[in-house]
Amino acid sequence: MKALVLAAGLGERMRPLTNTTPKPLLEAGGKPLIAWHLERLAAIGVRDVVVNTSWLAPRFPEVLGDGERWGLKLHFVYEGPTPLETGGGMLNALPLLGDAPFLAVNGDVWTDFDFARLPKEPRGVAHLVLVDNPPQHPAGDFALHAGGRVDDATEGRLTFSGIGLYRPTLFDGWREIIGNALGADETPPRFRTPPLLRAAMARGEVDGMHHAGRWTDVGTPQRLAELDAALRA
Repeated sequence: MKALVLAAGLGERMRPLTNTTPKPLLEAGGKPLIAWHLERLAAIGVRDVVVNTSWLAPRFPEVLGDGERWGLKLHFVYEGPTPLETGGGMLNALPLLGDAPFLAVNGDVWTDFDFARLPKEPRGVAHLVLVDNPPQHPAGDFALHAGGRVDDATEGRLTFSGIGLYRPTLFDGWREIIGNALGADETPPRFRTPPLLRAAMARGEVDGMHHAGRWTDVGTPQRLAELDAALRA
């Protein structure tokens, strides 16, 4: 299995920390946030990892090298000065990810989730890891039902962790689903994944699981400091 680490964000809410360092390269517990993911990906046998980049892109190979220290081969994909969002970033990376299901994880989250808990492949087109709603996102994103089905119901929503297993076929017909959304007509196109996921949910093709362990979206300097203190303790 190959993996994609989404690391192209501008990190605007983290400034001034991200003035010289991309958010996934900020350290917590003595190592970059993205390094925690790379360690866990290597532990389950992943060997090829695509890292999409935008803001301060040259810093990634400077800090991470070619991935050899983790037994990985890193492939850096520069999206340009404006990130392509999650959907555009995944679509842009598909030539390197191939035709098989791939694991994708947001580079700016930290979690103790064991990637080995994921199925070998999704039943449908996506398998999402959901977590309890954090204070900064109390409404959640998607509902998880008995049997693992995930949909867009408004009751009992959990938060999408930024960890998912996807089939490339999730992007079949993406243009019709996205429509005339801002960025869709650019080259390469820029769009988010939720519309594609909701369309797949309507077809019953999205499953998921609940992770009750530790997880944080490192979206502010305060949350980064709290995470760093907890990991060092």
